[in-house]
Amino acid sequence: MELTLNEIATRVNGVVVGDDKCNIVGVSEIQNSEPGTITFLGNPIYSKFVSSTKAEAIIVTSADYLKGKNGIIVDNPQLAIATVLALFHQKILEKPSIDPTAIIEQDVTLGSNIMIGPGSVIQKGAKIKDGCRIGPKTVIGQNTKLGKDCVLHSNVSLYNDIMIGDRVIIHSGTVIGCDGYGYVTVDSKHEKIPQTGNVVINNDVEIGSNCAIDRATIGSTVIGEMTKIDNLVHIAHNVKIGRGCLLTAGFAVAGSAEIGDYCTFAGQAGIAPHVKIGDRSIVAAKSGVTKSLKGNEVYAGMPAREIKTHNKKMAYINKIERLYERVDRLAQKINVK
Repeated sequence: MELTLNEIATRVNGVVVGDDKCNIVGVSEIQNSEPGTITFLGNPIYSKFVSSTKAEAIIVTSADYLKGKNGIIVDNPQLAIATVLALFHQKILEKPSIDPTAIIEQDVTLGSNIMIGPGSVIQKGAKIKDGCRIGPKTVIGQNTKLGKDCVLHSNVSLYNDIMIGDRVIIHSGTVIGCDGYGYVTVDSKHEKIPQTGNVVINNDVEIGSNCAIDRATIGSTVIGEMTKIDNLVHIAHNVKIGRGCLLTAGFAVAGSAEIGDYCTFAGQAGIAPHVKIGDRSIVAAKSGVTKSLKGNEVYAGMPAREIKTHNKKMAYINKIERLYERVDRLAQKINVK
């Protein structure tokens, strides 16, 4: 594909600076650019590469960054480059088909324009709506339902009675609907609690590779619409996650916790059971949430506190070494051992 700079600017609602007729054949990184491509400046720390970049044009927020080079001015370069990437890397959808090695059990309902890959198993009573793409060796359990235009990559396992909304993407190795971790200990013996509920994944959710989302003990574990889940995330039984949340790699949440809308959890953050997290909370990496949080704040530390409180405590801790040295010098001065 080849587009002029002006054609790209039209797609991203931007303003061209320089030669609007220059041809663009692809996208590259600003620090590892190639001739004939377009790049972007999403963070000012990369502005040092503007002078040396070989890219034909740069997407920026201000012409001041361009230093005489061709460019497109937009409000949000990251959003613009997402549009450009989609233009140059349009997905070629496989033709609707069911591989002859796939196993389709009785009473399965299949919509139109569906692709089911080699070795996949669709168990009794499952319902799959129009436009779904199911990769090789994926298992869809009994009475599980998939909405329209879902994409399940290879080796995904959906247990029985799972409810998946429209346009959900699930990456390889993820398991949804496995038993929650529930035991009662009596006389030094761990008795398993039956996990009789299910999992509900709402519309436009994306789930990364090798995640585990446990079914509820009773009722449903719920993932709200538009939530995006990174790789290696664990969500325990009966957890309720709101809409539009961002859960990054290594995040884990214990049973029956509730997370509000548009919350963000950085890498390896964790949540204790039964706590409630208010809307628009941001929890820093490796933080541990042990008590409910009101929301609309940034939290950090173990236990997680509002970031101002956390930073103040860390500042005190950093002063301890200097305080010790001062006390030691004073002790030596007055000959105290």
